[in-house]
Amino acid sequence: MKKNEGVNARMRKRKNYSGNVKSDKSYYNPALIKKQKEFYKNAKNIKKFKKMLKQQKEQTDPSSAQKLIIESDGAVMKEDKGESEKRKNCLEELYRKKHEEKERERMEREAILMAKKEEREEAQARRKALRDKMLKKTRKGQPLMKYRIQHLLDTIQVSYQIQPSKSP
Repeated sequence: MKKNEGVNARMRKRKNYSGNVKSDKSYYNPALIKKQKEFYKNAKNIKKFKKMLKQQKEQTDPSSAQKLIIESDGAVMKEDKGESEKRKNCLEELYRKKHEEKERERMEREAILMAKKEEREEAQARRKALRDKMLKKTRKGQPLMKYRIQHLLDTIQVSYQIQPSKSP
């Protein structure tokens, strides 16, 4: 019997140690993690929405907001259609201005890109012409010195124009 008592005591200890198995969160459960992420994401979205509504309520005044009249039967109508037409025209004008500004910026970017592309092509053409000259050989396979010496002279002249040497 002593042996059985020892097993029961161990079981009780184990039971007390583990507690409720469902409340033990030491194991990995992807479904639970997904639910928690979704819950926090929804809470975040709700908080943003409520904040946005609060800001809209603060921004809108009865004088600048659309005026509504509640008729005796409970229907809601706009006070003045002319006022809404003015707002509509104003919004269209703002949209048009914004669209034109974007179009102008796009054209400027394209012009800059085209200029850079032309510069690259010109530099590439110069390098290719120089390379062709530098790689020319005589009939016996020796390099032509004419183009190499000309290239050296050109580089010396360019460096002299940039930094003229001081006369003693």
